[in-house]
Amino acid sequence: MYISRLQLVNYRNFAQADVIFKKGVNTIIGENGSGKTNILRAIRLLLDESMIRMIYRLDEQDFHRGLKDWRGHWLIISLEFSEVSEHESVQSLFLHNAGNIEGGSVGRATYNLLFRPKAAIRQALGKLTPGDLPGLASIRSKIELDDYEPVFTGKSSVNFCDPGIYRSVVGDFDDVVFPEGLHDASILGGIIPGGFSITREISFTFVQALRDVVADFQSNRTNPLLSLLKRKSGEIDPVSFEPISAKVKDLNGAIEALPDVRTVRSDIRETITDAAGETYSPRGLSIRSDLSDEADRLFQSLKLFVAENDELYEGGIHELSLGGANLIYLTLKLLEFKYRSRKESFANFLLIEEPEAHIHTHIQKTLFDRLNYADTQVIYTTHSTHISEVSNVENVNILGRDAGRCEVFQPSQDLKPDEIGNIQRYLDAVRSNLLFARSVLLVEGDAEEILVPILVKKVFGLSLDELGISLINIRSTGFENVAVLFHDRRIRKRCAIITDLDAAFIDVVEDALDLEADKNRKKKARKAAKVGLERQIALNTLCDGNNWLTVHFADHTFEVDFVMAGNVATVVSVLNDVYKDAPTIALAKKELESGKIEEYGTRVLTMANHVGKGWFAIVLGKAIHADVKIPDYLLDAIFQAHLPVSKETFAAILTYRLRLIGEAGGDEIELGKMRHQIEQYRVDKLDFAGVRAAMLMAFPADTINAILADF
Repeated sequence: MYISRLQLVNYRNFAQADVIFKKGVNTIIGENGSGKTNILRAIRLLLDESMIRMIYRLDEQDFHRGLKDWRGHWLIISLEFSEVSEHESVQSLFLHNAGNIEGGSVGRATYNLLFRPKAAIRQALGKLTPGDLPGLASIRSKIELDDYEPVFTGKSSVNFCDPGIYRSVVGDFDDVVFPEGLHDASILGGIIPGGFSITREISFTFVQALRDVVADFQSNRTNPLLSLLKRKSGEIDPVSFEPISAKVKDLNGAIEALPDVRTVRSDIRETITDAAGETYSPRGLSIRSDLSDEADRLFQSLKLFVAENDELYEGGIHELSLGGANLIYLTLKLLEFKYRSRKESFANFLLIEEPEAHIHTHIQKTLFDRLNYADTQVIYTTHSTHISEVSNVENVNILGRDAGRCEVFQPSQDLKPDEIGNIQRYLDAVRSNLLFARSVLLVEGDAEEILVPILVKKVFGLSLDELGISLINIRSTGFENVAVLFHDRRIRKRCAIITDLDAAFIDVVEDALDLEADKNRKKKARKAAKVGLERQIALNTLCDGNNWLTVHFADHTFEVDFVMAGNVATVVSVLNDVYKDAPTIALAKKELESGKIEEYGTRVLTMANHVGKGWFAIVLGKAIHADVKIPDYLLDAIFQAHLPVSKETFAAILTYRLRLIGEAGGDEIELGKMRHQIEQYRVDKLDFAGVRAAMLMAFPADTINAILADF
């Protein structure tokens, strides 16, 4: 049996969340604040025996933060189980309570928590006349947490994340339409009696995020070693333990019998009596070892010592490196899970929260590549690209944030097996933050990978990371294999494809007088242009109707279009890094400055091929400056990926440009006026058109004006 689905409605930072799980190992990826911990907590509320009591302590902070008013709304957590065991005891557990009968037995089961207003509140809401907003406000103003009840149901078959279902069961708060009935068993499932308990029949282990494991080792409540030893101490045969107990008693007796110990004890008793009198003195006092002769308490005194390096010195946990301590802690928790899973249980669940802290990347990959226990469902959250590399993309849920809402995406949803295979092989071969990205630029080669981040930083004063953009080098033109991830049914994040149209910039008409080299050059250019046109048609078709995907073409290639955008001087400045002989440098300079695309296009590609495109990009990167011209197709791609472009982004860019102008000796009076205009823009006293016009008037020669003109 495994969890196949988790649905959340109005729970913490999720208005609705539909999380799909598979058998085996499942990965949850998401940025900070996207709800990874809340998803694990929701599962624990229903399955972790130590968390059950928290259900009765839910409060207004557990309701979705986007609700205007939580009062009257329901909080829903729904678990769906698949492949329920055929074992008689399991079938009997679910058959009458939470299971959905398939072919005479329970194959699928649901287990739901509904945190809802009590019957009196629901009845009062149901009696409201449609549209009676004052009546609704009056009822809601009197609702308190004490008016709520947790209810468990099973055998449901609806999609709780469907707004229509929610309105039909809970009500429509905007139009004031509420159901009159108290409970619709056909939709919500039957109420599960209090005696039903899944938690007692399963093995469930939760490994919390590795933050301060040294403190955990020092606490009797959280020490994983102590948990393991306690479990084993209960299995010790009293007869077998008797010799050890006798030795401990002898040891304690010998310590107490030491003359110095007896003298100090006597002196303490005498001093207390002198100070407080016989009436108020302790009745008994002794000095002895706290080493217990009882198995359970004796095990509590045991500590773990580890040799972390080649010196073989075994130190305490507090002496280990952070990574070493975390690895030991994680190992003990996994062993605790193994001990628990050995008991008679019909399902094993292991939840691990962000296990990568301070653990070396090789260990991360190795550990989680092997984290595949038989008959066990593993669910873990992570920030680590190293761990996600070894995750099956079909078993991944991605959490994202959009305008304050947290959403859940399944990247393989509705993809064909061969499409999933292509993505999986790409992720296996290339360590990538593709699945972690807030928005994405897909590029085809090293030149774009190296230079686009430099261009953005130099011109805008912001990095791609600050813009929330991840640049992914596909290292080919096979964009379709990865771009299919970005779709309404899969990852709802913006992705912009940057590629070359490879249109010819030389005369490609055959001439009988052409030399063989010229014939080959023209043939190659014609072929590249044909392939580029085919690529344009294919990618435009791929993006058609997809609000998350756009494609942006260089007319020719990155290097040619970079020169064509007005960056001749920048390329000329690196000639000495590409060539060594003066005649070649002089000729190359003449061709680059010719103004003829056939000449400067041919030369810049010759330079790139001469030293290698990647190395040429590195050389050119050193020459990029704040007034370089970013080609239009790149600007379009960057801002499509960053949509919507926020006020904060534009204000930061303009502030950076003013700083550059000031450093170059710009007029301080004009700079001060423009800074004031930017502040007016920040506080909504000036719109974008106004601040754009102000910048153009104050500093018309600045490069940023041409970019702002496109918005």
